[in-house]
Amino acid sequence: MRYSEPAPAKVNLALHVRGRRADGRHNLETLFAFCVDGDRLSAEASDEISLDLGGPFATALRGEQDNLVLRAARDLQRAAGVEQGAALHLQKNLPVASGLGGGSADAAAALRLLTRLWKIDPDHAAAVAPDLGADVPACLLSMTARGEGVGDQLRPVDAADISGTPILLVNPLEPLSTAKVFARWDGEDRGPLGEDWRSGRNDLEPAALAEVPAIGVILDWMRDQPGVTLARMSGSGASCFALFDTETALERGASACPDKWWHMASFLR
Repeated sequence: MRYSEPAPAKVNLALHVRGRRADGRHNLETLFAFCVDGDRLSAEASDEISLDLGGPFATALRGEQDNLVLRAARDLQRAAGVEQGAALHLQKNLPVASGLGGGSADAAAALRLLTRLWKIDPDHAAAVAPDLGADVPACLLSMTARGEGVGDQLRPVDAADISGTPILLVNPLEPLSTAKVFARWDGEDRGPLGEDWRSGRNDLEPAALAEVPAIGVILDWMRDQPGVTLARMSGSGASCFALFDTETALERGASACPDKWWHMASFLR
């Protein structure tokens, strides 16, 4: 039997950086949300763990020595004491190093998928997730949640005003290193993220813009589109998102997006 699991694109609706930690990481306050669309992972039983790749961005991952999907599978196998393997296939639809949590979402999808395939306790997946990356616990839930700490301290929030919102994701097709963006952050704490995420911000935008100026061009273009209610960068970039007031406005915005940029029209879950 072949199992399949979505790996929804992650969006940081707001991202406040509150300070550097002694371990070199950063204390954050963010609101995670997830799109209906993204990558997709499938698997079937096998003697060994293997991964094959397809989709428009598969080439960027080929030859990767430390793919997060394989790490997730091997870590879960060890944690649960499973001898069975899995033949995994990743349909890579999202750009790599794009601020959409693609690698984290793929790893989280692997944990959910293999929990079903191997018929093991989901607690094993929850225990493994934090060691795979700060965003993996949020992606494991794949539901609207407030993240604190390094983003791994999660509190689900009411998504009634978020779910179903039309969203356009746009990326300039320039990979952006998260480490470089955080290294450029100016270190200033500009205050907490309140309950009204729309009045928040992304504190990493200036640092990301210095690395990839096209981010500013995308944001300006988004804010000029009819029906846009909010436009921001997601995560550490370089992807940006625009929220629209209607599906029709979303369709028009997606149609108007310049061909030189990658884009995906979707809805928030």
